[in-house]
Amino acid sequence: MASTSVATAPGRSAWDGGTSPMGASYGKLMMWFFLLSDAFTFSALLITYGLVRSAHPVFVGSVHDFKFSQHYWPIPERVFEAVPFLHGVEAPLVFVGIMTFILIMSSVTMVLAVEAGHRMDRKAVEKWMLWTILGGICFLSCQAWEWSHFIHGSEAGRAVVEGTKFFGANLVHNQYGPPDFAAFFFFITGFHGFHVFSGVCLNFLIYYNTVMGVYDRRGHYEMVEKVGLYWHFVDLVWVFVFTFFYLV
Repeated sequence: MASTSVATAPGRSAWDGGTSPMGASYGKLMMWFFLLSDAFTFSALLITYGLVRSAHPVFVGSVHDFKFSQHYWPIPERVFEAVPFLHGVEAPLVFVGIMTFILIMSSVTMVLAVEAGHRMDRKAVEKWMLWTILGGICFLSCQAWEWSHFIHGSEAGRAVVEGTKFFGANLVHNQYGPPDFAAFFFFITGFHGFHVFSGVCLNFLIYYNTVMGVYDRRGHYEMVEKVGLYWHFVDLVWVFVFTFFYLV
């Protein structure tokens, strides 16, 4: 890819103005600024989640002895143990592990798309961008199923009043534990899911421009690199969301 830096006059510094320090274009700098601000937002949400969770008592004992209660913060292995098409099979965190693998692999294909852009290989960029888009769509589909299962709940349900049960979770009632757990789950995973959806839309626009030869005419594929920064950020944030919600 052609460098965007500008040569400086003798005796002048790159920081005197009129040049691009470190060879970074304006677009890439603005993307980094946006990602930094977005990192602060996700950090605030996850820190708040940790503080609220620490205010609830933790169940002490074996995972098999745990029962959903409003008094204890739910154990992730007992909440997220369902897998599509395997009704009645308990597979703790297997499905969310598959989701995570899909998203990480889409980050790998994005790296390959950026590398192909550096070589001005249009066909390779098209191929790897398409795989990245498919990976994002697959992740969103998995998340939609997980939300549906979380909302509908397990067949056991939870008793509220003698003889009365409610199933699943919403912003008022939660079969699995305190309502705060469901509220944070919907907000944080939904916020991340919106980022993934936005990334898929951006990736599709870049893919379309690649097919139409826009970047060949410009002489560089920097837009692929810019959207790649965003996609890698979305993947990195999911690692922290996965850790906070499903592992800790």
